[in-house]
Amino acid sequence: MTDSHDVCWEELGVQLAAGAVRLGAGDSCRPPRTRAFADARVTKAVRAIDRHPDSSLTLDALAREAGLSRYHFLRTFEQLTGLTPHQYVLRARLREAAMRLVAESGTVLDIALDCGFGDVSNFNRAFRTEFGMSPRAYRAHLR
Repeated sequence: MTDSHDVCWEELGVQLAAGAVRLGAGDSCRPPRTRAFADARVTKAVRAIDRHPDSSLTLDALAREAGLSRYHFLRTFEQLTGLTPHQYVLRARLREAAMRLVAESGTVLDIALDCGFGDVSNFNRAFRTEFGMSPRAYRAHLR
């Protein structure tokens, strides 16, 4: 049986070995301050998406707002959330639509358009993929 100190040392050893391999391959190690800076800016973008999922949120616009290159923003975003910005925006819009379908009596089309979807067929397809049923069935099931 190993105690928690052995596990910490093992993890540290693995991280050290991975860093040595990266350096040996010619990759440079980014200073921790730079990483924290990018993480904070991407976290701010995630909060903006959650506040306004219906607004026009392109990769270029999000990266520009964060003050990062497209590539660096995309890589950091995926590391933090496990999703691409597009996937995250889509899911935020679908969550908003799902809440509105239950709470409001507006048409599915109006809710889809208000939540940032360009047309109802894409909305229906994405909603069914995410929730396992059509928006209309979802509304009927939860009311």
